[in-house]
Amino acid sequence: MKIVFSSNISWSIYNFRRGLLNELKKDGHEIFTVALEDEFSKKIQDLGFVHTNITINNNSKNPLKDIYLVYQYYKIYKKIAPNIICHNAIKPNIYGTIAAGILKIPVVNNISGLGTLFIKNSFSTKIAKFLYRISQRSASKVFFQNSDDLELFLKNKLIIKEKTLLIPGSGVNTQFFIRDNEVNKKNSKFTFLFIGRLIYDKGIREYIDAAQIMKDKYSNIQFNILGPIYHSNETAVKKSELENWQRKGFITYLGESNLVKEEMDKVNCVVLPSYREGLSKVLLEASSMSLPIVTTNVPGCKDVVLDGETGFLCKVRDSVDLAIQMERIMSLSVDELNLMGVKGRKRAIEVFDEKIIIKYYKDIIYRFR
Repeated sequence: MKIVFSSNISWSIYNFRRGLLNELKKDGHEIFTVALEDEFSKKIQDLGFVHTNITINNNSKNPLKDIYLVYQYYKIYKKIAPNIICHNAIKPNIYGTIAAGILKIPVVNNISGLGTLFIKNSFSTKIAKFLYRISQRSASKVFFQNSDDLELFLKNKLIIKEKTLLIPGSGVNTQFFIRDNEVNKKNSKFTFLFIGRLIYDKGIREYIDAAQIMKDKYSNIQFNILGPIYHSNETAVKKSELENWQRKGFITYLGESNLVKEEMDKVNCVVLPSYREGLSKVLLEASSMSLPIVTTNVPGCKDVVLDGETGFLCKVRDSVDLAIQMERIMSLSVDELNLMGVKGRKRAIEVFDEKIIIKYYKDIIYRFR
């Protein structure tokens, strides 16, 4: 079979679908990827997959450019002539599916998160819902990563229930994400780590405010941030703001790195105060690393953490409650932290291992052989 995997950026395919692509390649299939070219495009090609660049502006709301995007997908898919196409991310899910529908090619979509559009109920949200409703008519199957997103689509009649399937996220490689250092041995400083794009929808403001609250009470505490400055997003943190937070001593910015596992291995707890996720990959990786978690009680975050067992849930957009939950983690004994981490890893293996996700994809894809 010829199988296409399309996302908004190559980074997404390499980091979230690499294991699946390798498994399908082992089964003898020809794999193609379609995404905006970035530094990970060559890494995809080095794995033996055929990559095609597509000019996609993930922040553009210009309908004329989006119509041209449909034309780009149409040309690419017509040339490859695949047996099936798997989309991920908003624009591929919408415009790639429209193009595939014109060509009568089966499509499997993955709603991996609804993004800023669905956090704010704006005119753009209404347009997005309309486009989802029209485009998903051509999809053969649509995966959802949390039940809230699925219910939202069904309630708004964006898709029929028979086409949907709830899966546990993108999965995590539990054999790779395993802690090398002794689990939660309390060092001289108790260290929290935020990982994610530096946009306010990820809860970065609440993390900074909570850090300030806790630093007024404790000296043996550190707050790290790992992730890219995302200038193109409308809720992006400005570089000057980040520098100001560092200058005041609230946080330590680690920059952008692909060595996420190594940074997780140095800390006591991972924190993600996000406003909404599909199913947070960061939290899956933290669970697999036996790390306690503090995150918000929102779709895509609450689905990963068992409150009081593998971490603590806090109120969304509430810096004070976030600080309270981080203080609860900090006050636990080493044995209690260890137990929380052990339970998190057990859940990662049993519920979120990428082998489970790969099976979901294979079961659907092989129906079209």
